[in-house]
Amino acid sequence: MYKSISSTQNSLVKQIAALIEKSRDRKKSGLFVIEGAREIALAKKGGYCFKQLLFCAEIFVEDPTRLTTDHTEIIKISEEVYQKLAYRTTTEGVLAVAEAKDHSVANSPLENDNPLVLVAEAPEKPGNIGALLRTADAANVDLVIIANPRTDIYNPNIIRSSVGCIFTNSVITGTTAEILQFLKSQNIQIYSAILQDSIPYHRCDFTKPTALVVGTEATGLTEEWRTQSTQNIIIPMQGEIDSMNVSVAAGILIFEAKRQRKFK
Repeated sequence: MYKSISSTQNSLVKQIAALIEKSRDRKKSGLFVIEGAREIALAKKGGYCFKQLLFCAEIFVEDPTRLTTDHTEIIKISEEVYQKLAYRTTTEGVLAVAEAKDHSVANSPLENDNPLVLVAEAPEKPGNIGALLRTADAANVDLVIIANPRTDIYNPNIIRSSVGCIFTNSVITGTTAEILQFLKSQNIQIYSAILQDSIPYHRCDFTKPTALVVGTEATGLTEEWRTQSTQNIIIPMQGEIDSMNVSVAAGILIFEAKRQRKFK
């Protein structure tokens, strides 16, 4: 019924392995790999198209067509092939080769006339990016922006650590200059989490169109955000350290904004 692949030396298997391992191949082809039924289902819900769906019948016992989109080629693979391609050992025996979306600023999906936006500048660790995406999904923010990205957003570690929330969030990327221009063109207030010229975050009004901007723990935000924000903000610290994990900081700011908006 379905095409079968049993050899790890198959050319398609090698191509998929390269997509998993190399950002260069993902960018060149416009394709990436999703592992796991939950993640694939979220990508389908998020409007992604799948070129191929590969399943191992010894592990994945459901009907694979429930996870496919139009024109998806379904391929049955051996356990040996699955083990070669699987990034995790606990997934359900199914992978999809998906078409990447356009995440440029010009393709911003912003529709809400009173948006809440999360901006993260130059996040590098996939685990932090995944946590930011999970927080954004939990709060149902309107847009996530990665400024000066250092990591391919279809990195398997980001997909894994976000538990598929990369597909449930609206995400765009661009340079800091592009993002600042975009936010100002949309009349969105910019609140940058930075020490200089700042006030405590809870003293700000986040009920209007708002962008909450966070940087890395190591370097913080660049000077552009300090000088061009509506207001710089801090989270008052009462312990011995002077910083916290970026995803934790983002969560505090986002849910304060949601509280002010009465969780609308």
